[in-house]
Amino acid sequence: MVATCLQVVGFVTSFVGWIGIIVTTSTNDWVVTCGYTIPTCRKLDELGSKGLWADCVMATGLYHCKPLVDILILPGYVQACRALMIAASVLGLPAILLLLTVLPCIRMGHEPGVAKYRRAQLAGVMLILLALCAMVATIWFPVCAHRETTIVSFGYSLYAGWIGAVDAGPWPEVAHFYNHGFPEILDSSV
Repeated sequence: MVATCLQVVGFVTSFVGWIGIIVTTSTNDWVVTCGYTIPTCRKLDELGSKGLWADCVMATGLYHCKPLVDILILPGYVQACRALMIAASVLGLPAILLLLTVLPCIRMGHEPGVAKYRRAQLAGVMLILLALCAMVATIWFPVCAHRETTIVSFGYSLYAGWIGAVDAGPWPEVAHFYNHGFPEILDSSV
């Protein structure tokens, strides 16, 4: 019972992390920017936000966004972060589907334990790649954006990306291997 609970909790954690990465990819509040000094921006209530897809300005209660559609004039770090976050979002679907087949309550015919072990390994590798892509993009973007403009603070999208990258780690596989051990891979019947 405890083993099943650990695997289900690991699956839910990875799923929530993947959803966090999708939310991070689709929103534009990665960093909060300011064109003047920070106290001046706070007094004038003129802050901006920058994300992968748009630059937004919040001034006197109005919120206006300018989409970043000119791919050729975008900085390289924006394009790379877009690619990394899209790769992380796309890698999540097959990883989550593989995780569903590894759960103890789902059986696929008369499969040996090694088959579930290999699917768990593949899902774990995909989740690690997903987490690395998201973590690199969410760390790289504010560092490079700071060189262009004055950053007041991180936006909620970065926090969602960091939490999503940590949550999307290979937690279900750790629970699976902790509960069931590692099967003999060099078995002659494989």
